[in-house]
Amino acid sequence: MTQQTVPDTALLREKAGRYLMPNYGTRDIALVHGEGVRVRDSDGKEYLDFLAGIGVNNLGHCHPAVVAAIKRQAETLLHVSNGFLIAQQIELAERLCANLGMDKALFANSGAEVTEAAIKLARLWSRNKFGEGRHTIMVFTNSFHGRTFGALSATYSPKVREGFDPYLPGFVFAEFNNLADVDEKWDDSVCAVMLETVQGEGGIRPATAEFLRGLRQRCTERSAALVCDEVQCGMGRTGRRMAYQWAEVLPDMVPVAKALGGGVPIGALLARGEFADTFQKGSHGTTFGGNPLVCAAALAATEILFEEGFLAEVGRKGCSLWGHLEGIIADFPDICAEVRGAGLMQGLVLKVPALAFPPIARKHGLLLNATAETVVRLLPPLVVSDEDLEEGADKLRAALSEFQGTLEEKAKEE
Repeated sequence: MTQQTVPDTALLREKAGRYLMPNYGTRDIALVHGEGVRVRDSDGKEYLDFLAGIGVNNLGHCHPAVVAAIKRQAETLLHVSNGFLIAQQIELAERLCANLGMDKALFANSGAEVTEAAIKLARLWSRNKFGEGRHTIMVFTNSFHGRTFGALSATYSPKVREGFDPYLPGFVFAEFNNLADVDEKWDDSVCAVMLETVQGEGGIRPATAEFLRGLRQRCTERSAALVCDEVQCGMGRTGRRMAYQWAEVLPDMVPVAKALGGGVPIGALLARGEFADTFQKGSHGTTFGGNPLVCAAALAATEILFEEGFLAEVGRKGCSLWGHLEGIIADFPDICAEVRGAGLMQGLVLKVPALAFPPIARKHGLLLNATAETVVRLLPPLVVSDEDLEEGADKLRAALSEFQGTLEEKAKEE
């Protein structure tokens, strides 16, 4: 490992407060080194990372294949305009389409950007085919699609939306996993249905196979686009290349990002059929999206993530994690309710607010976060070992024991 100067944590906190906008709140530790499923902070403390950059580091930190690809490409060509052919971009598009049942790809820098592109593409396709007035996107309760204005308008969370109104018109919310409510809310203005195949920020809620198949049938019969947002739940996270593959459905568009680049920022909107050819010259664009560096990293990452043997191991380890969490629920029945999720995307649902829990978990050497108020989100890297999972479960138990003790003490004081 190359020796680097370790920053002073207190000085970093002071400078962050002075120079960084406070939208991320107070950040108390500085992570300076990562390898596999472990990271170390500037004070030398080591952690098991069961957050993985909120699903970015599916291959763990500094995977050798990704690092090598970045080094090779950085010595050759970092960036050129999308006005030129980019060999790495074309190869990545071919691999994604071949593995995911899609026809063409459009690259950007993030999940929110490719979600925006999906919204634009759905509306443009519908306008070209049916004329004006058919522009509504049906989205769902507990959804999170990003923080740009289009993605925000498609997002359900009041906490995320508060203060930014008026939102963009043309979105209607139906109840997640409820086809009857979909039918009630659907009218002639609907041009697309967009959902997270597994809701991440909404509390680790998977769409049922029945729900996905029902949406696919309705979109086909009513000439609407089906958009499966796989930004967090895709790229092997659930034990399949994409989570929609569990239901054996094929969407019309698929936004992917986060883990696609193995740690570098890249997103892709994948589309098939007539949707793949809707954007024409000048109708959409990006400066940095799909440049040689990020595509080289993504080629290295997807070569591993799409291997059948690798994905089978993800499924097996997901079952192991589920078993650990069920045991933890049995040990802490007063504060733990249930497990939700799929593969290595799981949520431990608490009976109490969970927002105060992650700092306690950090004290015990475990990185995770809380979502949807009461859900402890667990996204360990897909390269996690059985021993790592067992160690993580032990750390989680220790943290929950302390957390329960603080709740009991608070109850006594009240």
